[in-house]
Amino acid sequence: MYDLLRPLLFALDAETAHRLTLYALGVAHRSNLGRFIATPPEELPVTAFGIGFPNPVGLAAGLDKNAAHIDELGALGFGFIEVGTVTPRPQPGNPKPRMFRLPQHEAIINRLGFNNEGVDALVRNVEASSYRGVLGINIGKNKDTPNERAVEDYLFCLERVYRHASYVTVNISSPNTQGLRDLQEQATLRRFIETLREAQERLGSQAGTRRPMLLKIAPDLGEAELDGVAEVLRSAGIDGVICTNTTIDHSSVAGDPHGQEAGGLSGKPLFARSTDVLRGMRARLGQAIPIVGVGGILDGSDAVEKLDAGANLVQLYSGLVYRGPALVGECVNEIRRQRGAPDAR
Repeated sequence: MYDLLRPLLFALDAETAHRLTLYALGVAHRSNLGRFIATPPEELPVTAFGIGFPNPVGLAAGLDKNAAHIDELGALGFGFIEVGTVTPRPQPGNPKPRMFRLPQHEAIINRLGFNNEGVDALVRNVEASSYRGVLGINIGKNKDTPNERAVEDYLFCLERVYRHASYVTVNISSPNTQGLRDLQEQATLRRFIETLREAQERLGSQAGTRRPMLLKIAPDLGEAELDGVAEVLRSAGIDGVICTNTTIDHSSVAGDPHGQEAGGLSGKPLFARSTDVLRGMRARLGQAIPIVGVGGILDGSDAVEKLDAGANLVQLYSGLVYRGPALVGECVNEIRRQRGAPDAR
């Protein structure tokens, strides 16, 4: 069905098509028509950071920033869903237009800027949903919060989402909030992560259950920077790492009409670099820390390649724009065919 709808969606601007797709998924789900959109794959269980996943293919953060569509997205067969990025206070994000398709490259450039309704709205949506699968909540800082006080925003969000999340992702790698990626500098990152880890353990004690915390990193870090990040993650006892966010390197799409738009590039051009970072982080971290591979997965063989590079789980986003919901089952089935159950850690 998506092959028929895609030309209509691509005739609209990217952000309008995004909203319309989520609306249509909701209508289909409430009308019990979801079976015409996607057939959920058979389970392929895997365990990572202490959580059992029905399959290793998840939805990346960014598609459902406010957790307003998790019931319908959960019906598509994902092994887990990650919502957000959410900030303490609502914010509109950057001026429109701020999202661009590059079809000849199967890519997207976005400079959305953490547009969301705020953490309290997200929590209300989670509480109102019937989804009972694995739910990651991705947290960030408000645009007007200076980096010296950024940890306060992350603590604010962590405390509010903790009881509602299966795991929490700390996003300091979006290129669309000015200065955010500076938090990945080794000394800054160490203080930042240690503060959040203390809060994580305190909240776990209060709640009677410990929620894993993951860090999402950028694909544009150099080798020395990756060394520093890995050292901090090992010493801080982080539960997992997501490799990677979008890239600011647009050289691969320089000839495209939208190639020089400001923002993070995702989709097929990101695949090689994000997979290299993933492979490098696995070499640095050994087998102790699970890794989620995301960036440029357009078919099942891409998902397998991420796992072969060292990922325990994978996530999709831009691939869904170009391939539709059938991509979820294709990835799960190809992983099953080529690898059986992924390594459980």
